[in-house]
Amino acid sequence: MALTTEQQILIEQRLTNEKKSIGVAYLLWFFFGGLGVHRFYLGRSGSGIAMLIMTVLGFLLLVVYFLGLILLIPVMIWLLVDAFLIPGIIDRDAKARRLAITQEISLLTAASGALQG
Repeated sequence: MALTTEQQILIEQRLTNEKKSIGVAYLLWFFFGGLGVHRFYLGRSGSGIAMLIMTVLGFLLLVVYFLGLILLIPVMIWLLVDAFLIPGIIDRDAKARRLAITQEISLLTAASGALQG
């Protein structure tokens, strides 16, 4: 079933309202990146928790012969890699949201057509 222009506009408006912001993601990455806050914002809670635990344990273990560096160095590398991954994560999320909204509108259109017909 082809969508009307009005439905396509509705999809894009909803996507604009629901889409994650690259600017917010980078601000969270810059100021709170070591704690994984940007990953929570992007919907990656599992890796956000892992990053948070590694950072906290890393700082706690720094007092014991610098063992914390074993955890903090990978977190720093992870942060650097995330700087390049953020746009792709947001694009994939936007595509998934667009598909979900399109399916929702298609179902609502089909249901309303069945009720009228």
